[in-house]
Amino acid sequence: MLYEYPEPSSWPALLQRPVMDTTALESKVAAILKDIQQQGDAAVRRYALQFDKVQLNQLQVTEAEFAHATATLDPALKQAILQARQNIETFHRAQQEAGKIIETMPGVQCWRKAIAIEKVGLYIPGGSAPLFSTILMLGIPAVIAGCKEIVLCTPSNAAGEVHPAILFAARQVGIDTVFKIGGVQAIGAMAYGTATVPKVDKIFGPGNQYVTCAKQLINKDGIAIDMPAGPSEVAVLADESCVPAFVAADLLSQAEHGPDSQVLLVTTAAAVIKSVQEEVEKQLAQLPRRDIATQALQHSRLVLVKDMDIAMALLNAYAPEHLIIACRDDIALADKVVNAGSVFLGNYSPESAGDYASGTNHTLPTNGYARAYSGVSLDSFVKKVTFQRLTQEGLQRIGNTIATMAAAEGLDAHKRAVTIRLINNE
Repeated sequence: MLYEYPEPSSWPALLQRPVMDTTALESKVAAILKDIQQQGDAAVRRYALQFDKVQLNQLQVTEAEFAHATATLDPALKQAILQARQNIETFHRAQQEAGKIIETMPGVQCWRKAIAIEKVGLYIPGGSAPLFSTILMLGIPAVIAGCKEIVLCTPSNAAGEVHPAILFAARQVGIDTVFKIGGVQAIGAMAYGTATVPKVDKIFGPGNQYVTCAKQLINKDGIAIDMPAGPSEVAVLADESCVPAFVAADLLSQAEHGPDSQVLLVTTAAAVIKSVQEEVEKQLAQLPRRDIATQALQHSRLVLVKDMDIAMALLNAYAPEHLIIACRDDIALADKVVNAGSVFLGNYSPESAGDYASGTNHTLPTNGYARAYSGVSLDSFVKKVTFQRLTQEGLQRIGNTIATMAAAEGLDAHKRAVTIRLINNE
């Protein structure tokens, strides 16, 4: 749908994501989670048969299956996975921070230390497309962070087989504990634990509406999740310097994710919209997943604005998961980005680069959550614990400040915890 010079008052409606009534969905997912919490592995197997049409006699992937995956996977794909692993590892390893002791005043030292979350669960979808790339995006920072236990769940096919690329990627990252469990049952198994699947402290990974709902529900039970997530989306800002064929390819690469994906094109040039529309039609006809992309394009928005300031204001209001800036002044415009999951600059930075191999993480906030959430990073797999150490001199220097503030709040025990030390050290 084309919008020409829309007034700011119309932006909320223009930028609305596809809306779904989740009431019935939540009820159904909650029932499955409760069943798994009570019945464990038996429920997991039952739902695998019901939803994935597979009889799972063995839930965990065996060493023989890992070996078979390595032996049968296309060598070119192996090499691509290894190259992506190297780039992603390089980028995420650089996020490590050395603890620095800060002396806020003489005798008062404070510092912060990153400590790995001990047990994490990774969910890797395997439905219409096996997302082996997500193993790299989640597994690599988990390993770098030092998580002691990394559990991976992914659905098998009807024959009980996991896609070899998923198993190869898992082994290359260093993940050996893989279960053939998909959907809500996978989230429930990792959240509550079963006789076979360990209980974890935090769950990561994308999924369909059922998986997303399950993650949100187990979050209410105290299990941490990476972030709220919804259908994938991309926004492209383009001017006359863009290559329309490139822009069209970027829009379609997002649209083919699923029928509920959303694409947005913002430009200051009417000619860009016309050229991109023509390229979209041309390329769409050649896509194997054109039916899915066509449905997603029904949610698309083509927006013509007067200038780049308005364009950036509109895009920051949208807060896209992916933002591509295919403009002459891409670097300068990047400084104006406030809300976005990941940003791609220039004509030669396709969103696909971040999806697979440039090094940045592709697990990103959707549905406008980029206003307050970051994408997955090394920080997602650690807790930041603060420490302080006061010497006798330090407590004497700061003691009156603490005691005065505690007394003003009426917390006498807090005050005494300080004054008792000061009296005993006089």
